[in-house]
Amino acid sequence: MEIDKAIRESNDRWLKTKYEKAIYVIQRALALYTIEEVAFSFNGGKDSTVLLHLLRAGYFLHKGEQISTGAPDNFPVRTIYFETPSAFPEINSFTYDCAATYGLQMDIIHTDFKSGLEALLKAKPIRAIFLGVRIGDPTAVGQEQFSPSSIGWPPFMRVNPILDWSYRDVWAFLLTCKVKYCSLYDQGYTSIGSIHDTVPNALLSISNTPCSEEKFRPAYLLSDGRLERAGRVTKFSSSKKSPALSNGLTNVDLQKNGLLTASTIAVGDEILLGTVEDQLGPSLLKKLHSIGWTVSQTAVVRNDVDSVAEEVERRGSTNDLVFIYGGVGPLHSDVTMAGVAKAFGVRLAPDEEFEEYLRHVIGDYCPSDRNEMALLPEGITELLHHEKLPVPLLKCKNVIVFTATNFPELETEWESLIELTQSSGVLSVLEPYVSKRLTTDLSDVATAKPLSKLCLEFPDLHIGCYRKTRYGPLVISFTGKDRARIELAAEALCKKFPSGSFSEIDSSG
Repeated sequence: MEIDKAIRESNDRWLKTKYEKAIYVIQRALALYTIEEVAFSFNGGKDSTVLLHLLRAGYFLHKGEQISTGAPDNFPVRTIYFETPSAFPEINSFTYDCAATYGLQMDIIHTDFKSGLEALLKAKPIRAIFLGVRIGDPTAVGQEQFSPSSIGWPPFMRVNPILDWSYRDVWAFLLTCKVKYCSLYDQGYTSIGSIHDTVPNALLSISNTPCSEEKFRPAYLLSDGRLERAGRVTKFSSSKKSPALSNGLTNVDLQKNGLLTASTIAVGDEILLGTVEDQLGPSLLKKLHSIGWTVSQTAVVRNDVDSVAEEVERRGSTNDLVFIYGGVGPLHSDVTMAGVAKAFGVRLAPDEEFEEYLRHVIGDYCPSDRNEMALLPEGITELLHHEKLPVPLLKCKNVIVFTATNFPELETEWESLIELTQSSGVLSVLEPYVSKRLTTDLSDVATAKPLSKLCLEFPDLHIGCYRKTRYGPLVISFTGKDRARIELAAEALCKKFPSGSFSEIDSSG
């Protein structure tokens, strides 16, 4: 099937947009440089496999010809392959198969990347190199489609046709075009480095496999592209921690012990001024509570980039997840995304896929060709797609951004997040908290010491007290994850006082 035809016959409009933009970048480079002056760095991974086929399509479309996935076509763009002893055998095998299938002119280099590149550029008139760098890669920060090489490197132009492609885009392209890719991706590998630092992604593990050998689903089934590099870890580390657990989102031990913590941040001067009431915060706290998360703190900050950045940085470093809402939009006061970007030390960069979603929602009201609302923190933002949502949720490392402005919108976004969790582990769902509440007419003085002792006897429970009115009955709440322990605590309290001193008003969970 022809590459260009396969894309244009696809119903995936996002993929079509990314494809057309990548082809434009390739054709622009081919117009600026002669075929002898360009090269292509290929490493056998999924990104460079996408770029290989984009280059083949772009070159032959540039020449006014068609390209198929069949017989060798003597692809004239010089291909650079850095072969190392630490490469997976499957990567080497796939690379040489591609060279034979597509007639690649291979320059095989056995030294390190920089030294090999210096020697190659001295020997060949190469002025530009096509790279399969994407915006989420560690080396992508600060790069554009055309970026000169860094200081200290030999001079050449880095051409990045798929810089703005997401993990989803890569797999949509490979599957739509039905081209071959390295077999490791069908074994649960989602990002391939060397044999020393790459393992299958734990999020793709098939936990109910009957045999002793652990099996994994294919890489294209990973829904949360933010966790693409979860399999990049020192394989021979003495640590028992799974490679996919670095941010605490899927740690089984933490799940069992209920140790995952979150903070919520509301952004809005109006809340601080008392002009409007924060209706989303209490609802969000209840939702987190219902899935077993402990909320360590909730905060309200001003519509100020520095204020948002400081709070996100502070809470993100001490919590497994941070949920932030408010301050998202086109107004001068909508500074949330800029604050998140500053907290992680990255810039805001346009995200074409997100902009397409916004254009679909805003339509003719979009103020310009470059929608400012489509500027997202560069290299750290993952779009969480769900059919219920007009635009995806945004996840920047361990920060989830809600765009909801009212309770029904928050309800939809939360339900979508929970459904995404079931398929891709975006958010760990733990044992929910349960509670029991007793009421009494006893005074604070009478109950103070017994309650203090009870807290020492049941340190795993949260035991709280409050009155709805100054002279109303005292309400004592017991909250925890073990219903039996809550019942024991309530019974122990009742035994410290005469019978009938307490009555149960309700319980949850």
